[in-house]
Amino acid sequence: MVQQGSEPNGFDESEDPEESIEETEIHDVLRNERRCWTIEHLRNESGTITLRELSEAIAAAESGESPPPRNLRESVYNSLHQTYLPKLDSLDVVSHDRDRKHVEIDSRARDVDLYMEVVTEYGITWAEYYRSLGVLALFAVVASEVGVPVLVDAGTLVVTSVFLALIGVSILYQLWTHRWRYLRLLS
Repeated sequence: MVQQGSEPNGFDESEDPEESIEETEIHDVLRNERRCWTIEHLRNESGTITLRELSEAIAAAESGESPPPRNLRESVYNSLHQTYLPKLDSLDVVSHDRDRKHVEIDSRARDVDLYMEVVTEYGITWAEYYRSLGVLALFAVVASEVGVPVLVDAGTLVVTSVFLALIGVSILYQLWTHRWRYLRLLS
């Protein structure tokens, strides 16, 4: 339920946590791949999109073809319009104007976001990436301290600086690839 004074971007910081979506409903939302793709696509958009644009994007994701086959686009369009968007709209995860056929992310999307792990384009999560990078950095620093030939020549400070720079560049890349989501949160 959207409260009075809710921001148009759908993320109102003053919302009562007691009124968040129940965990069972979130799992029900995430059980369907089209609903997940709907949320993911809308998070990356800068505003309202049409149902047709959304159905084409999801059909392209499902088929791996651009443009996707017409029968798949129609199937996705109908399932979104008749089933998935009304479900997400009733939970205030998306706002779906059935008459104008416009869709945008809504106030409870953040509740669902907490359960959706962000995955890089290479198939690993950002958490796995940063954890691996941190472990590699730790081993490199320890190796430079115990005298591994190439790393001891570089020095601990240089090894540490290289990994800190790599982490910084990674963070900037992640922020850039999800910039619409973060801009929406700031507005």
